[in-house]
Amino acid sequence: MNLFTTPHEKSKTRVVVAMSGGVDSSVAASLAHQAGYDVVGVTLQLYDYGQAQGKKGTCCAGQDIYDARVVADKMGFPHYVLDYEQHFKAEVIDDFVDSYLHGETPIPCVRCNQKVKFKDLLVTAKDLGAQALLTGHYIRRLGGDGQGTLHQAIDLTRDQSYFMFATTQEQLDFLRFPLGGMPKTEVREHARQLGLEIAEKPDSQDICFVPDGKYAQAIERLRPGAIESGHIVDPSGNILGEHSGIIHFTIGQRRGIGIGGTDPLYVIGLDPVTHQVMVGPKEMLRCESVTLKETNCLIPTEELAQLENLTVKYRSAQTPVSARFELEPTGAPRVVFLGNEYGVSPGQACVFYSGSQVLGGGWIAKSHRYGFK
Repeated sequence: MNLFTTPHEKSKTRVVVAMSGGVDSSVAASLAHQAGYDVVGVTLQLYDYGQAQGKKGTCCAGQDIYDARVVADKMGFPHYVLDYEQHFKAEVIDDFVDSYLHGETPIPCVRCNQKVKFKDLLVTAKDLGAQALLTGHYIRRLGGDGQGTLHQAIDLTRDQSYFMFATTQEQLDFLRFPLGGMPKTEVREHARQLGLEIAEKPDSQDICFVPDGKYAQAIERLRPGAIESGHIVDPSGNILGEHSGIIHFTIGQRRGIGIGGTDPLYVIGLDPVTHQVMVGPKEMLRCESVTLKETNCLIPTEELAQLENLTVKYRSAQTPVSARFELEPTGAPRVVFLGNEYGVSPGQACVFYSGSQVLGGGWIAKSHRYGFK
């Protein structure tokens, strides 16, 4: 394993590895150590919901910290636990709750990368004398030591590029992703060959501070009394039913609305002020374009606007779709879809691609739909 394109004496080259206690980051750290680098493992104590509730499967639980330490002890490199709970709450958890209460669909994993891992932890890595910060993300960094480009993982079923759009060029030049060229099966095989006890450990499937996937219950616990009931209405404002909180709905949702009828109805609008959930036919979800905020571009916007092969993802699991980038008269970035796209939700991310290369992205501030104001 070579983490740098310029010559480095590995034994004198320190790298910090962000270790969550899972298979991926454990293998990344172990392979770097096996290659001869001076490895320092760091686990972030973010939110100990799993330990408090006696549940497993969350990246921040006490068991995961223990698992990371066991790997470091076995391989023979130092391991530290850093308490980032207060910062994580302010930058990630509170943002998650606020977004849901405003009728948006947030992505806390992006905020965690943006505000914690690739910001504060990166500074800590430099303070420890490291020349790179390694993570177990499935994404590739190509190019020289000072001119890296970001690309989708070889295994597209594991690709995490959508969650990395906010990575800046300065951060990218310091980051390394050893697993981006491997399928998950190869990563687990490395874990077995290295004799790691976590080789068969299941992947975490939920947000770390909501390990059971019950977002509404988590928000009620984190912000007691903040969830308000309201009306379900049609596009003309006619009341069709009642609901127990807009956080139970997302734009584009069809099932679980609680409204009968012969024609299928979809959630087409969420109003955090009146607490109304608006439903209508699928055609009212057809989206022409989106306005973005907090945009991060890894190439100049002028070049982005001229790309003829630009594609974007506005959901993490979708195949990239053709689009055009432009600036509104106000200067706000806008992405215009070249095909028919449905159910695009504010609060999600819109990530830019050219082939496998990630060109940045932004948060969706507003979706512009055909015939819907």
